[in-house]
Amino acid sequence: MRQRNGVEQCQMVPLAILLSRERKIERLQKPIIRYGLAAQAKKGEDYSFVKTDCQRIAGDRSSAFAVFAVLDGHNGAAAAIYTKENLLKNVMCAISPGLSRDEWLAALPRALVAGFVKTDKEFQKKEQSSGTTCTFVVVDGWTVTVACVGDSRCILDFQGVVSTLTVDHRLEENLEERNRVTASGGEVGRLSTLGGDEIGPLRCWPGGLCLSRSIGDMDVGEFIVPIPHVKQIKLANAGGRLIIASDGVWDALSCEEAARCCQGLPADLAAKQIVKDALGIRGLRDDTTCLVVDLMKPDNKSLPQRPVAKKRNKIKYLFSGKSYWESTAKIADRATGRGLVEELFEEGSAVLAERLASDVSFHVVSGTFNCAICQTDITPNEGMTVHAGSFFSMSQKPWEGPYLCLSCKIKKDAMEGKTVSLGDIIA
Repeated sequence: MRQRNGVEQCQMVPLAILLSRERKIERLQKPIIRYGLAAQAKKGEDYSFVKTDCQRIAGDRSSAFAVFAVLDGHNGAAAAIYTKENLLKNVMCAISPGLSRDEWLAALPRALVAGFVKTDKEFQKKEQSSGTTCTFVVVDGWTVTVACVGDSRCILDFQGVVSTLTVDHRLEENLEERNRVTASGGEVGRLSTLGGDEIGPLRCWPGGLCLSRSIGDMDVGEFIVPIPHVKQIKLANAGGRLIIASDGVWDALSCEEAARCCQGLPADLAAKQIVKDALGIRGLRDDTTCLVVDLMKPDNKSLPQRPVAKKRNKIKYLFSGKSYWESTAKIADRATGRGLVEELFEEGSAVLAERLASDVSFHVVSGTFNCAICQTDITPNEGMTVHAGSFFSMSQKPWEGPYLCLSCKIKKDAMEGKTVSLGDIIA
């Protein structure tokens, strides 16, 4: 402010200076991302995906975000390749344009569910029996959103405290998933020898898949669902390390071992060290892929080193929010008493009506609206609410959206183990 003739006047600041200040503040608010990838192939069915220049709004660099993914194919690589090429596009199509960053992040978990299901549905049209796991990580500023099906895993190493951001969908280890598969019409059991002995891990029949969730696998049954477990967290700007890897790593190393073996190494060398240690324990028995992603403060050149543990130190749990799955994450609350990791969202239900439910009102525009899964334009007399006929629905107004087209409604009912008929759909 300055005065002229006793009257205060605002001093004008050139637009270029304001934009420069804004960009500087923006840079300080976003982490520096460094990543490394290492892989050893046995069957050639592991794939990875890295895209660090994504934009929520085309042409707007301030809306940038990054995506990292690991896919472990089985029964061929076709499903992994198709998912790598199409999943991000399908997720982005499920988010309404024109949202603010906070609105976009809030819509992302639901869009990930829609994107995974759409990718699975479209791949199955190719009538190939291949399937794939997928761990898909979106980094927007200090907010990390992880979606997964299968047993490729993502962990967070936050100043020496390791937490799991994914859930393994292995029938052997996940009782809740075993119960869901059998309730939907699948059979769970081990391979039987000629002598009648049972061997190997629990598998789903028909098909013999040891996973309960994947993309593809049309020969197994619709009860093997593509609906991902989704977790969203926000890191404080102290930084952290994400390790995303296929089961070739996790069958050899625990989460803590993987984090510890690469401590102090930059991301590219860390990924190589993890793969090296995994192969040193089990040998090359399976495709082994590892992505390491470091999120660092703009004024730091490396991640903070893990502190020396003291016996009197106590670890407190920050992940206290209720969710369908019990959170396995344990994040340290530092001596300041300040939470350095905040859980924003977690949900793992395999019931599509629960995952697509939204507080947002759905309105018909110009007589049409979009299917919540495939984004196809449908008219009111063609679409059906996702809640229609759902035993699990808690909706007080089951006629409200979101809506599904006919083919996505059939897909939803099949995943829930319902016998689908034209009469049921019309009803």
